Amino acid sequence: MSPVMSTVSTGSATTPHTVILVANGDLRLSANRKCWKEQKLMERALTAALRREGWRVHRAHSYDPIKRHGFIDSQKMGLEVFRQIDPDAPLLVAESVWQYSQHLLPGLLTHRGPILTVANWSGTWPGLVGMLNLNGSLTKMGVAYSTLWSEDFTDRFFIEGLRQWLREGCVSLDQSHVRPLAFCRVTPEENQIGQRVASKLQREKAIMGVFDEGCMGMHNAIIPDELLNPTGLFKERLSQSALYAATREVEDAEAEAVYEWLVKKGVQFQLGSHEAEELTLSQVLLQCKMYVAAVRLADAFGCATIGIQYQQGLKDLLPASDLVEGLLNNSDRPPVRCKETGRILYEGAALPHFNEVDECAGLDALLTHRLWLDLGWSPETTLHDLRWGAAYRGKDVQGYIWVLLISGAAPPAHFIGGYRGASSQRQPSMYFRLGGGTLKGVSKPGWIVWSRIFIMDQKLHCDLGVAEVVKLPEKETQRRWEETTPQWPIMHAIFQGITRDQMMARHKSNHIQVVYAPGKKQAMHACRVKAAAMAALGIETFLCGDVEGT
Repeated sequence: MSPVMSTVSTGSATTPHTVILVANGDLRLSANRKCWKEQKLMERALTAALRREGWRVHRAHSYDPIKRHGFIDSQKMGLEVFRQIDPDAPLLVAESVWQYSQHLLPGLLTHRGPILTVANWSGTWPGLVGMLNLNGSLTKMGVAYSTLWSEDFTDRFFIEGLRQWLREGCVSLDQSHVRPLAFCRVTPEENQIGQRVASKLQREKAIMGVFDEGCMGMHNAIIPDELLNPTGLFKERLSQSALYAATREVEDAEAEAVYEWLVKKGVQFQLGSHEAEELTLSQVLLQCKMYVAAVRLADAFGCATIGIQYQQGLKDLLPASDLVEGLLNNSDRPPVRCKETGRILYEGAALPHFNEVDECAGLDALLTHRLWLDLGWSPETTLHDLRWGAAYRGKDVQGYIWVLLISGAAPPAHFIGGYRGASSQRQPSMYFRLGGGTLKGVSKPGWIVWSRIFIMDQKLHCDLGVAEVVKLPEKETQRRWEETTPQWPIMHAIFQGITRDQMMARHKSNHIQVVYAPGKKQAMHACRVKAAAMAALGIETFLCGDVEGT
């Protein structure tokens, strides 16, 4: 990366010591309008930080008074904006919201100047999540970039990183917690278990049901077939229109039986009568029909794991899929019978679902499910957003505690109290016009193995580590929910041997996969077993932080 030049051109104007700023946003107008206020505050603080260093910010696109926001909100607009940007200019991507990476990727792919992605350290809207998605997408594309984050853009970490980027065109971040598997201690037994499960997957092969690729602009979540297939997993490309049609064919009585099963298990549905803003029984029953339809389609195509895109297209036809996804990820779930034979499909087993069609998470989920069954442990697994975090010092718990949050796909087996600890609340109308409930709960204290498969240098990579899930006082849990999205399931996690900034510096995705182990020792053992399995599949594997109890 070449150093930042002191003079840059934007359009026909040439201005010394100027950084070009772009702000990418959602594809959904309601979300962009709702989140614009937070973006303005972030850009104001970011501009002030650059001004203190003697630099000015030139915003490459304006506020739109008709749309009532200033985000790039489509790939079409992104192309238009980048046509006016000097490809050698220092470029700053400022994110305080969820963003669709395809809006920017065409322009960033051919941009020659230094690129810096920046997010505000806040849970208010998923800006950190959006930035991590963009970072993962750029990594997959082989585009060089630097990245930074800050609560108020005045802290030493941010200022020193910004100064380095302005001076050198890159930022040096600490990734000393990451070690290639070859340099880690893995026992012969751990290698044997991992290799056995991986070899079986490659030998017998399995099908991944993909209900439309490319959800939410997540370029990083699409695994090219030539990288995926050597692991033994093959895509069955399904259409969400097929899921919609199959949902319409489910009988009312079948949906009512699923709902009654959940109520009997103790799920608290927070129902109302106002369709536009409240969760209604009709919305839930449609979700129950979608659940039945998804299981039947998975069985019809022989899928071992499935992913529903939902948030584009299907969101205009049906309530949210998140309740469906949480149920699919649980071994104990409402029975679904084959329409022709009456047999129970996937009886007594989870049907691993990868939220938002994140195929990296799908491969991870299937391998995890099979490994945990081989180990004789409860196999429920899910992805979460790496949403936000904050230090906490209480009587029983203290440390830097991350908020892992997802839109409802977490299995009840992960919750304190299981189904009885679960509730279903209406998804926010800014994202989900037709409503539908989540599957909400607080993750139980214990030990987990976390992981992420990602694409770098045109190869599959995987990072793994261990974390402790802690129980926080109800007041603190509620505060963290209110700081983020209170309708969604939450996990309070302390990553072992990894600081906040190390985690952000390395993680190449908005998502993180999690699965429980019976205890700390078992989690570290299982982490190494899983790493051995990943490596046996041909994946470049790294262990992160403390996975040996040192």
